[in-house]
Amino acid sequence: MSHATDPTDPIHLGDTLNTIAGEAAALLSRLADNDAVVRRIALIELADLEDACVIAPIVAALQRDTSPEVRAEAARLLASWERDDVVNALCNALLDRDTQVRASAAQSLSELKQASSGAILLDWLKEPDPFVRSALLRALRELRVTDALAPALQALADADANVRAEAVGVLGWLKNSIALSPLASVATGDADASIRRAATGALGFAPPAHAETTAALLTALQDDAWQVREEAATTLGKLRVAESRDALIETLDDAYWQVRLRALRALGQIGDAASATHVAALLSHPISNVRKEAALALGEIGEMSDAQMLTALEAAGTDADPEVRKAVRIALTQIAGRR
Repeated sequence: MSHATDPTDPIHLGDTLNTIAGEAAALLSRLADNDAVVRRIALIELADLEDACVIAPIVAALQRDTSPEVRAEAARLLASWERDDVVNALCNALLDRDTQVRASAAQSLSELKQASSGAILLDWLKEPDPFVRSALLRALRELRVTDALAPALQALADADANVRAEAVGVLGWLKNSIALSPLASVATGDADASIRRAATGALGFAPPAHAETTAALLTALQDDAWQVREEAATTLGKLRVAESRDALIETLDDAYWQVRLRALRALGQIGDAASATHVAALLSHPISNVRKEAALALGEIGEMSDAQMLTALEAAGTDADPEVRKAVRIALTQIAGRR
C-alpha cells in the first residue's frame, strides 16, 4: 500500500469539482494544501456537508494522503457512510503501515449496521494479518451474518488471542447451537483467561439442560482466574441450571467477593429453597453489595416457613447501608406474597 504521492496533488478531484460547487469546491481545493492540518480540517468540514458527493475525496485521502493523521481522520469520518466502496476502503486501511490509521479504520468498521456489508468483511477475512482478521470479526459480531459461523468457528483455534476473542464474540451473537460444543471447549481449555471468560459468557444462549454446557460451566466455576469463576456463576444463574446449586453454594466461600455476589444472584435465579440458609449467612458479609445481593436472593428463594431465614432478614433490616435495608424490604414483601 503506497502513500508516496505529493500532498500538493489534488487527489484526483476530477469530475468531483464539477459536481460540487461553492463551499464544497473550496474545501476540495484545500485538500491539496502542503499543511496536513489544513487538509485534515478540510476533510472534517467536507464531512459536515453530509453530501454523498464528498465521499470520493475522503476515500482518496484515506488511500493516498502522506500524513497518517489525515488518513486516520478520513477513516474516522467514513463511518458516516455505509456503502460498498467505503467498506472496502476501510478494510484496505486495516493494512495501513500506521497503527493510528489501522485503529481508526477498525473502529469505523465496528460501527457498521447493515448485514449486507457482511459479505465484504467475510471476503477480507482471507487476509493473513491477525489485526485485520480480529478487526473484521469484531465488525461482523453485531451484524449477525449467518455466513460468519464457519470462519468464526475456525478462528477459535487461531494462534492470535485477539482473533480468538473476537471469534467468541461473533459466535455469542449468532447463538447457533452448533457453536455450543466448541465454546464449551474454549471456556475450559483456552490458555488466555479473558477468552475463557468470554466463552463462558457466550454460553448463555444454551438451553438449560444442555449437558456439555453445564459441565463446562461447572468446570469454569473452579477456574484459577476469579473473573472466569464470576462469569460462570453469572451464566449458570442466567440459564437457571438447577444441578449447579451445590457448586454455587460452595462458591459462596470464594476468596473474591465479586464471585460470591454472582453466586448469590445465581442461587436466587435458580430459586431452590435448600440454599436459603447458606445465602442468609452472607447477610453479615463486610461488603455491603454482598449483603444486598444476599437479601435479594432470599426474596427469590425464601419461604415463610423458614424461621431462621426470616429472623436473619429482619435483623438485616437495621443494616447501616440504606440499599441493604431496601433490599430486605423487597425480599420480605416477595416472601410474604408467596404465603
